[in-house]
Amino acid sequence: MEKTLPKIDIPDDFVIGTGITENILNLYKNYPCRLNAEIFVLCMGGSIDATVNLSRQTIKRNDLVTLSPGSIIQLHKAEGDLLLYFMIFSSKFINSVNIAKSLIDFLYIIKSNPVISVPSRFAELYEDYFKLLIRTYELNPSQNPDVLKCILLSILYRLKELYQATNKLTDNPSFSRNEKICKEFAHLAIQHYAQERNISFYAQKIGITPTHLSNTIKQVTGRTVMDIIAEMVITDAKAQLKSTNLPINEIADSLNFANVSFFGKYFKRHVGMGPQKYRNS
Repeated sequence: MEKTLPKIDIPDDFVIGTGITENILNLYKNYPCRLNAEIFVLCMGGSIDATVNLSRQTIKRNDLVTLSPGSIIQLHKAEGDLLLYFMIFSSKFINSVNIAKSLIDFLYIIKSNPVISVPSRFAELYEDYFKLLIRTYELNPSQNPDVLKCILLSILYRLKELYQATNKLTDNPSFSRNEKICKEFAHLAIQHYAQERNISFYAQKIGITPTHLSNTIKQVTGRTVMDIIAEMVITDAKAQLKSTNLPINEIADSLNFANVSFFGKYFKRHVGMGPQKYRNS
């Protein structure tokens, strides 16, 4: 079977269920994948070690995970008796929903904080909610779009309250100005890394000088702006090289390189081998 673009999406508007096993998760261990869907996961058993948008995460019991379209994920290992509930909305459905601006901003915010630990009593309530929706879905898989919209919006508004309660929103006063700049840069980089690799672009979006942005990112993260953007670009390139049959020139074009030669040199500088050699390795 021909490999497809490494973007996780679903053909239906909505899917909900449980029973994600370690064997299923192992299918996504070899290379990163980019999401086109909105995915909510509740972990009620076992643990998962994963990288989400370049940030290493350990997902354990009573954790709620929100993975937004555009997120890049790679699974490393799963341990224990996994019990995961999942709810997936397709990219087509997400694009058809008129989501309030405050929630759109929130979706970008949680890309840098995709995992939140919930008190056990609330996690059990969420588990009951998932079970109810699963039973309803099994009786009628063809859900009314208006009902699905209500489900999606209710989850997002409740999540926003949880994030506010745990001080994980970037507008919380406990965050320093430098931390806010870093988070804003992270949101922008996730959106634009494939097309924009110029520090000035991100500095202008944030409303500060390129020097200010560079110094702040270096001070807070210990890394340069270009290092962070390069890691996103290379992660995306690796995913496409390993999990698709796309010609290398098309991959280069999707990442906004002027030509395949520039892409090859950029890739080799960061990976230590050319794109074709990496694809064959």
